Amino acid sequence: MTDIVDAKTRSRMMSGIGTANTKPEVIVRKLLFAHGFRYRLHRKDLPGKPDIVLPKYEVAVFVHGCFWHCHECHLFKWPKSNAAFWRKKILGNRERDARNVQELRKLGWHVMTVWECAVRSRSEKQLNSLANRMSNWIEADSSRRRSKNFP
Repeated sequence: MTDIVDAKTRSRMMSGIGTANTKPEVIVRKLLFAHGFRYRLHRKDLPGKPDIVLPKYEVAVFVHGCFWHCHECHLFKWPKSNAAFWRKKILGNRERDARNVQELRKLGWHVMTVWECAVRSRSEKQLNSLANRMSNWIEADSSRRRSKNFP
């Protein structure tokens, strides 16, 4: 499928996509807050500037967009145009994510990754189920807690 806008317009559109306060991130924040968790946002002193940080539990939460972080779900498809650029960009994001998780774990933090597909177009019942699973993981004994993905 050919792009319906010219390269300059597409570039402007893509550069306008923000990295903080995305819709999936705001949904996750609201779910955590509703379950009584208090948090800090985008701590610059931690590797990868986690989207949500729960200092009391030593938990760092990343809310990843499925496209930008190459999640193997229905929301991700490799772009057909400028394929080499996108492959390098997206795989670089994945490598950086893995490094950040490793560095956070070395510092004693537990890492949770919530994927866009876990919250996008979900019913209230599905979101409550996700919130309960996140809450149970956060409150689990920290010696048993490992990095967790919520697809």
